Amino acid sequence: MIHKNFYITTPIYYPSGKPHMGHAYSSILADVFARFKRNDNYKVHFLTGTDEHGLKIQRAAEKNNLDPLTYCNKISKIFKDLTKKLNLSNDDFIRTTEKRHYKSVNDIWNRLVKSGDIYLSKYKGWYSVSDEAYYNSDEIIEKNKKKFSTFSGSTVEWVEEDSFFFKLSTWEKKLLEFYDKNEKFILPISRRNEVINFVKSGLKDLSVSRTSFTWGIKVPNNNKHVIYVWLDALINYLSALNFPNTNDKLYKNFWPASLHVIGKDILRFHAIYWPAFLLAADVEPPTRIFSHGWILSGEKKMSKSRGNILNPLEIIKTYGIDELRYYLMKEVPHGSDGSISLKNLENCINSDLANNYGNLCQRVFSFIKNNCGNKVSKRKNISDSDKKLMEQTKKLTKDLRNEMDKQNLNNYIKSVINISFLTNKYINDEEPWKLKKNNTEKMNNILHIALEQIVKISILLNPIIPEKSSKVLDALNINTKLRNLAFLDGKNVIDDEIKIKKLDILFKKTT
Repeated sequence: MIHKNFYITTPIYYPSGKPHMGHAYSSILADVFARFKRNDNYKVHFLTGTDEHGLKIQRAAEKNNLDPLTYCNKISKIFKDLTKKLNLSNDDFIRTTEKRHYKSVNDIWNRLVKSGDIYLSKYKGWYSVSDEAYYNSDEIIEKNKKKFSTFSGSTVEWVEEDSFFFKLSTWEKKLLEFYDKNEKFILPISRRNEVINFVKSGLKDLSVSRTSFTWGIKVPNNNKHVIYVWLDALINYLSALNFPNTNDKLYKNFWPASLHVIGKDILRFHAIYWPAFLLAADVEPPTRIFSHGWILSGEKKMSKSRGNILNPLEIIKTYGIDELRYYLMKEVPHGSDGSISLKNLENCINSDLANNYGNLCQRVFSFIKNNCGNKVSKRKNISDSDKKLMEQTKKLTKDLRNEMDKQNLNNYIKSVINISFLTNKYINDEEPWKLKKNNTEKMNNILHIALEQIVKISILLNPIIPEKSSKVLDALNINTKLRNLAFLDGKNVIDDEIKIKKLDILFKKTT
């Protein structure tokens, strides 16, 4: 029996600043996978949220003359509101300042102590407040008398303090064995190779507590120490399922997580630290980590200092949410960095959405309204050209589930847009407008097949552009219970007469 539960998560975002395009990309990407699985009759649990502890938050709160929790309440709301603006279908929004999270973190900490994987010592080394990460000496470079991480480019400072340590060094061999047994635990393959090479180079024990600040979850039975933010934060994926209550329905149905969607800058935490923590605590690790690239402006990563940030909310206001969702999902290559610009966004809207899918829907609906009284009769026969279109469509949809399962959204979109292109060509070749007077039956069949194609394309695009595709399906009077991927298994989309409603222009061309 196929396991039909699917638990997907975004990174939980650090609310020390305003949401940016990277947040939007990770969230929309996870949402697309979640919606696709729901359309394929999976029971989905989709989680996002905010990571609200650590020195960076404490300093940001102080800068704004607020206590940390008040600051987090204010900023977390911005990220929660963003889920609506991005049209996310998340089932939960977790905050690491919630009681359910504290309960989970305390349980994991106690398990790690009990297993002998945590000990008390003294930490000396380089620490990045911005990344909330520790770096080895060979990962540090000096510029203008300041130290920077070669990995992230953020400034680092020397830290010396008492600290609890996690025995990460003892998990080197066990992690490599785990990666070997679970070949698709990390995707894409380039990221997997990166992680394996890092682990093979040798792991050092990890400092998992701090004493130099107070904003965080206290170490059980030791109020002097605050639990390291990354040990704290990663556990959100469990606390959202009411762990440590392993009999809870959410935990039983959805753990281990099916897919953690993350950016490549936090790969080390998710692909090395996280499975090590879980294995040490006797908890099964997630099934997969998918690490996407950075969103670039030109050839450079977006940043305030470079002044090259594209604000997702401004783009939504100008162009629309579906337009942004489609562009980001198409433009960023599978697991790689993606360069975006307003010019490319406009070209994408015009070529794929307005001139292709939007034009297909508009021309067919308009013709049926003007010539058929908004009604197309049941199809009676199939011509050779009909069969050709159906076979081409079948070929293009054959591997769509597999592409989604590999998180290869670029190939998925390319196939779906090709179906739209072929359907437009089919209508041009068949010329139904020439058949109204002398062959209404053939005209009707062409229109019926065109509408069947539009339904298929709309259902396939629904995870990416849910608003516009739903408008098309509503105008076709397709029952919401039938808006699924059953046609990928050979089932007919529409067998009977089709009555349509008015369909306004879906996408406006940009100039």
